[in-house]
Amino acid sequence: MSSLLLWLHIGFAIFTIGPVTAATMAAPRVIRNKNVPALQNIQRMTRVYSIGAIGVFVFGLALGAVLGDGLLGKWYMTASMTLFIVAAVLLVIIDRDLRTAVKALSSEEATDDAKVQNGRIAAISGLLSVIWLVILFLMVVPT
Repeated sequence: MSSLLLWLHIGFAIFTIGPVTAATMAAPRVIRNKNVPALQNIQRMTRVYSIGAIGVFVFGLALGAVLGDGLLGKWYMTASMTLFIVAAVLLVIIDRDLRTAVKALSSEEATDDAKVQNGRIAAISGLLSVIWLVILFLMVVPT
């Protein structure tokens, strides 16, 4: 059972965390180019892969419970779960900013060019990438 949970945990991590990171990192360039259809696609991808990324947390939690030995109480597990929750909140903020940028660029008004959302998405997606790397470090190194 634990090997199945490990495979699911790693599979969800590979097939959801990578794409959502790539999509959020590509969004600022698409906003600068004012490519609304591509931005709508990125916003949709971000939402779908963010929801799928919850599987990483769920299967990791289940794996920790199955392995036992107080694994979920270890400092690095607690830190990585906390960072994952922070990352999930940041993904919600990015999704909100992407929706706002789509509305701003879709409107007929030329004064709003989504520069605020562009900067915020760029900053948060960079921070999100660092959080994913710290979580990866915490999952590999302490054991």
